Amino acid sequence: MPHAIAPSTELQAQFGDVDIYLFDQLRRGRFDTRRRVLDAGCGAGRNLPYFLTRGFDVHAIDADAEAVAAARRLFAALASSLAADRVLEGPLDILPWPDATMEAVVCSAVLHFARDRDHFDGMLAEMWRVLAPGGMFFARLASSIGIESLIEASAGRVRLPDGSMRFVVNERMLLDATTRLGGRLLDPIKTTNVQNQRAMTTWVLEKI
Repeated sequence: MPHAIAPSTELQAQFGDVDIYLFDQLRRGRFDTRRRVLDAGCGAGRNLPYFLTRGFDVHAIDADAEAVAAARRLFAALASSLAADRVLEGPLDILPWPDATMEAVVCSAVLHFARDRDHFDGMLAEMWRVLAPGGMFFARLASSIGIESLIEASAGRVRLPDGSMRFVVNERMLLDATTRLGGRLLDPIKTTNVQNQRAMTTWVLEKI
């Protein structure tokens, strides 16, 4: 009997190191008709293998040159038909794409690197601008939800109990932004408290 491939090996080959909460959106059909995807703050491309190997129209951007180089290598390995210029180097608050060109925007573990509120709002506004009506915005970001008593402020740039400096949001800030942008929550705001060291919130919107 041939040795079976370990489930972890098979999943790694299909999905790479995909954010488990993004995987949940895939599983629930949120990308079934949203095929033009932007990974904003893509890093080395940890969330892209499934999209690249399943014929999605993938675009990506990151401010770090080394991350962009790594993501371009991933594109070349998994989707050689896509041009190298699908992965761009640049800031998220000045995106190069026209209005309403993306059907989904993924921003995983990026917004909490904002320098201040203006920078946060600028990145959010640009990602929303390039998202088409009916499109989905998926973000994972640091928040104060559940750890308010352990940090100096519930919103803004603070030092977390794990020692890192992050721009955090609270629930009111996310709900207000949802209304201001003209979106609707596709899921309730969900937060994972990592042993009171940090809190990571999943924020999923549809553009109306």
